[in-house]
Amino acid sequence: MNKLTVVAKLKAKQESVQKVKDELTKLIEPTRKEDGCIDYFMHQDNEDPSVFIFYENWESEDFLNSHMKTDHFKACLSVIEEQLESFDLHKVTQVMP
Repeated sequence: MNKLTVVAKLKAKQESVQKVKDELTKLIEPTRKEDGCIDYFMHQDNEDPSVFIFYENWESEDFLNSHMKTDHFKACLSVIEEQLESFDLHKVTQVMP
């Protein structure tokens, strides 16, 4: 298995925190049903609620690329992209089990 781990960090503009949270939450269920999705978890920072972190595991980078082409991902991004201060995507590899 060529598993890919992704850590995505999104920072919402202060006036848009709830809107961004609502839209991001809509991604969880359909994404977890996608082929190649091992797990998909959304977190909100305890000290700065405008920061959202996704921790994701995919069977391969091809499955991640397919995810980013889905209607639900593109719809979410079209709603929130103007509501974000930043969006960082990190593809990482586990060093030790």
